[in-house]
Amino acid sequence: MPHLLNFIRSNGTLDTNDHTALISHTATGILTSLTGVYPDRMGQPVSNSFRYFTPAGTSRTGVAFAYWTAPLYDPAGPPFPPAAQTDLTPEMINENGKIAPAPWVPYTRAGCDVGAVATANTILENTGVDIPTFFGPGSPEAIQATADSPGASATQTFADYVGIGVHCAPGSSICGASTHSRSDSLADEPGDYSGFNALIGTKYVDPVIKPSGPMPDLNGNVLQDQNGHVGLRGCGGMGATVSLSWVAQMQDHGTSGNIHVAYGPGEAGYRKQLQDYDAAFGQFFDRLAADGINKSNTLFVFTVDEGDHFVGSSPSPAGCDGIATPCTYNQVGEINANLSAMIRTQFGDTTPFSVHSDDAPTVYVNGNPGRTAPAARQLERESGALHWLNPYTGQDQHGITVALADPVEEKTLHMVTADPFRTPTYTLFADPDWFFFASGTPATCATPAACASIPPPSSQTFAWNHGDIQDEIASTWVGYVGPGVRNMGDVSNVWTDHEDVRPTMLTLLGLEDDYVQDGRAFVEPLFDWAVPQTLIAHRATLLRLGAAYKQLNAPFGEFSLETLKASTKALASGSPSDDTTYTSIEGQIQSLTTQRDTLAGQIKAALNSAAFGGKALNEQQAKGYIGQAQSLIDKATALAASS
Repeated sequence: MPHLLNFIRSNGTLDTNDHTALISHTATGILTSLTGVYPDRMGQPVSNSFRYFTPAGTSRTGVAFAYWTAPLYDPAGPPFPPAAQTDLTPEMINENGKIAPAPWVPYTRAGCDVGAVATANTILENTGVDIPTFFGPGSPEAIQATADSPGASATQTFADYVGIGVHCAPGSSICGASTHSRSDSLADEPGDYSGFNALIGTKYVDPVIKPSGPMPDLNGNVLQDQNGHVGLRGCGGMGATVSLSWVAQMQDHGTSGNIHVAYGPGEAGYRKQLQDYDAAFGQFFDRLAADGINKSNTLFVFTVDEGDHFVGSSPSPAGCDGIATPCTYNQVGEINANLSAMIRTQFGDTTPFSVHSDDAPTVYVNGNPGRTAPAARQLERESGALHWLNPYTGQDQHGITVALADPVEEKTLHMVTADPFRTPTYTLFADPDWFFFASGTPATCATPAACASIPPPSSQTFAWNHGDIQDEIASTWVGYVGPGVRNMGDVSNVWTDHEDVRPTMLTLLGLEDDYVQDGRAFVEPLFDWAVPQTLIAHRATLLRLGAAYKQLNAPFGEFSLETLKASTKALASGSPSDDTTYTSIEGQIQSLTTQRDTLAGQIKAALNSAAFGGKALNEQQAKGYIGQAQSLIDKATALAASS
């Protein structure tokens, strides 16, 4: 997409060494970028759906996409919440069990309207729990939803209210122009947030920002779903011509603000999609420039949720480049594998469990046993030893399981929230060619293909896997363009992750949160005049401390990756009669993580004070933190090597 790439490279900085959080999925990636905290502090470490345990020890499905103030979204209704739902903790739960601070708050408090287009959980995501949460259970909107297939998409209610919204500043002309704005209630927000309103849904937003008629996409087509309902066609169907049209229209009104089909690289359809996206970005930039919105007066930040791993056969013909010679593939798509049936077949273990289906499935053992329970431990050993016929290679593949984490290591990876019912029994990080689900049928696999196969091209929609721990999935990029950002082109020598996006933006804009972020301001590409002087003082030490902090605290930093190696060995070790290796390694991981958390808390407090509190680093204290961080990383490395 040269229009986007050239815009960033020619005008700002492209950070090519960015990383995701865990799990590396859409919701988690977006929400970490929006909040600047790891998933254990905002409730969504497993996405785009997850499971939660009931008091009876069974597990049910939760969905990671729901409005910010909604309770956990269990999609089994109507009604919503469904009668059998047992966990009503906040969807976006913070480390204190409260609703996590909302990302639009610093902007609206500063007098800015915040427009959101299909931006995870900042707008309504469904017609089940979200509409009564925002509008009220007896509101006309909720009554409409109840009568219109609640919870379903492609309905008029969905088109009217899901996916679009503006969170308004006091005195906003946008909210003031409509009789349909509602209280933007944030009951747990630090500080007072009364008196703020929001305008939610295309039914109410479009007449204000596009009073001349229905919103078109960038090509002039009226936006509607497949059933002819004018409005949003669904967040998952937000092509570039659609989403960028709304963003541009909102930018015009003073607010701030996927390629999913199973194609292989170089296929004609793949190239056509990229060309369409590129053309949309070209139209988008031209539209904004014509309206006077450019790098001199607007901060642009571009990023992606996560990286992807392509699953498919070798391209044909050999040497095809997708430009002069299109590529074709005999087979494209993930290996769909029934984990529970494979374990029953290979090991004879009939312990019932469910999974969040993924190439890194989170496993929920019935009964919600403790991590040392014999049934849980045996399943972990079996998962570590799993092997199966790979339908791509025709070979018996060992090493399908790449890594294992139970709640001890999940805590290290920032995957344990304040809601204990969301914590998986363990997580299996697999070879990303594989996609695991769990089903009682068949009871055992008569043939390898009965439980692990590649869907035919006509029914295959997933060829780009993510959610796992491989570098191609974990490594991403962020582009910054605007006032205060140097034109440095590509920058690859600074390790960042999604949590750094928010503190970088707020630093540039002179805003701050009411909480300490897990990220740090990415000051390397910023002009000195654009950041507080406290981020310039002791600059060399500040940058060294920031680098050490990321490797200590980030899920894909050295500390976490080394403890994950040790965890994998621990969970795969032992026998029902001797689990001393597991016990020893887990105890050491717990101790190291406790020390990590204490030190990381001290470091991020110092970095936060320098960025937002007007307090420069204490040089000697910072150097001490750097030494302590490296010492803990070295201990984690030694544990991984000796395990």
